[in-house]
Amino acid sequence: MKTIIGNWKMQGTASALVEVEAIAEDARPLTGSVQAWLCLPATLLTRAQQTIGQRPLGLGGQTCHTSRAGAHTGDLSADMLVDAGATLTLVGHSERRQDHHETNALVRAQAFAALEAGLTVVVCVGETAAERKAGQANDIIRYQLSHSLPTGHRGLHEGRVMIAYEPIWSIGTGHTPTNDEIIEIHATIRAFCGKYEPHPELMRLLYGGSVKPENAANILSLRHVDGVLVGGASLKAADFSQIMRSGYASALANAV
Repeated sequence: MKTIIGNWKMQGTASALVEVEAIAEDARPLTGSVQAWLCLPATLLTRAQQTIGQRPLGLGGQTCHTSRAGAHTGDLSADMLVDAGATLTLVGHSERRQDHHETNALVRAQAFAALEAGLTVVVCVGETAAERKAGQANDIIRYQLSHSLPTGHRGLHEGRVMIAYEPIWSIGTGHTPTNDEIIEIHATIRAFCGKYEPHPELMRLLYGGSVKPENAANILSLRHVDGVLVGGASLKAADFSQIMRSGYASALANAV
């Protein structure tokens, strides 16, 4: 099974629901080998759910507040995401960490809140170009994981937590790490998960950072890569559906 998640970020209005519908339709024949989600702006979630109907495409949020409710103007709780139709949410995306100064401790609290609401959680981690150049990538990833993962929550052992490695220097740049670099970091994450999970091989690890139709098949074929987190290429059905099909082919190849 391969996991393919699209993150629309702050893009998409009602006119984009045609793309959601096309992606949902293209997901039909991939059932059983691909799990697909779209993390949409909250304004689209309910309408997207109505558009998708019974087709096998999940919906996700892009972040959530640590509280279930309260005086937090402009924020969204995990319960609100569930109410709008989401079954998953991202937390700790590098753009949230940078633009909103979200700390590892905050990301961990968000993950707890999302799990308590019944959501699947994707915890995002990644290093900067300077950190990689200094040879600190593995240490940075381990540090982020140790302070961002919702350790102690039962959801971590129920398969409701995924980890997305997204090198900050790769997001939106068109540049991706080499195969060896991706494998190395994913192996580091897998080994780290062994501290908390007796079966770390079951933890789903995703790669994110300039994933597109042209490179998805290669990335999905790499060891320890269980799926991808897709940015700009998830906005159009033609691109995202091709990535889903690459996931389907990879899943079948691994099953042989």
